[in-house]
Amino acid sequence: MSFLPWRPGSRTLLLLLLGGLMLAVGAMEPRFFTGTNLLNVLRQSSIIGIISLGMTVVILTGGIDLSVGSILALSVLFAASAAKAGVAAPLAWCCALAGGAGLGWCNGFGIARLRLPPFIVTLGMMGFARGLALLYTGGAPLTGFGALFRFPGTGRFGGVPVPVLLFALAFLAVFVLLERCPWGERVRSVGSNSVAAWGSGIDVPGTVAKAYVLSGTLAALAGLVLVGRLDSAQPSAGLGYEFGAIAGVVLGGTSFSGGQGTLAGTIVGVLIMGVLENGMNLLNVNPFSEQVVKGVVIAAALVAYGSLGRRSRAAG
Repeated sequence: MSFLPWRPGSRTLLLLLLGGLMLAVGAMEPRFFTGTNLLNVLRQSSIIGIISLGMTVVILTGGIDLSVGSILALSVLFAASAAKAGVAAPLAWCCALAGGAGLGWCNGFGIARLRLPPFIVTLGMMGFARGLALLYTGGAPLTGFGALFRFPGTGRFGGVPVPVLLFALAFLAVFVLLERCPWGERVRSVGSNSVAAWGSGIDVPGTVAKAYVLSGTLAALAGLVLVGRLDSAQPSAGLGYEFGAIAGVVLGGTSFSGGQGTLAGTIVGVLIMGVLENGMNLLNVNPFSEQVVKGVVIAAALVAYGSLGRRSRAAG
């Protein structure tokens, strides 16, 4: 299977957009192309990037996950509470990952087994997990963690920030699942035509459920990075992250209708958002204007994708 199975026009557009943005920001602010800042772009992009990997798989099945931000917040509270109770940091991290997987399984059960719409199920989970996080803490953050617990967000290995390494490892793991294992073919088959997939012997409910478990687990992993950076587990953590993840996935060329898209495209989409954010910070752009600029870039990219798609169908 090809590493970048995109249409050539889409691939060229996406890479040109990323390269053009980097050159434009670098021309306006020379500090952008310093090694420290480029590494900072990767570190800043790691949290949304990790979430976007799971979101890509979910969208490939034809679904959506609006609950990743809330799952991030609640699963991190599991880990933070365990750490405060004296549990060793690695075991506390496992509490977060297990919590994220369990919440993702609840999403998958409602969607795959009860056949409820993904939008409704994950919207309900978004409210449930956020509300539970607020109830558990009374709205107050948990702070003051040890250095080892914070390692996923603040550590370095070989001079590279651990968040960047975790992002890379998560990408490799999900890439193997999607591009080197039969499960990836099943995911795309379900997203393309679930009825045909069922007829060909694919376990459609199982495939869909596993996609949401993966999404919840990766949201929890991103939460461990976030709490490490902030030294604070907040019930409001991850607010709005689902929209950033969806933007990165869609900007990377994954079809909302399911079945088409790549993780490599998602990575480039996330990096485009990261370069935009970093560049506007370096240029001291008004924070309220950042959202406008991001919206314009995403809308322009989607219009261009639509135009390429129409030309491709007309040529075919």
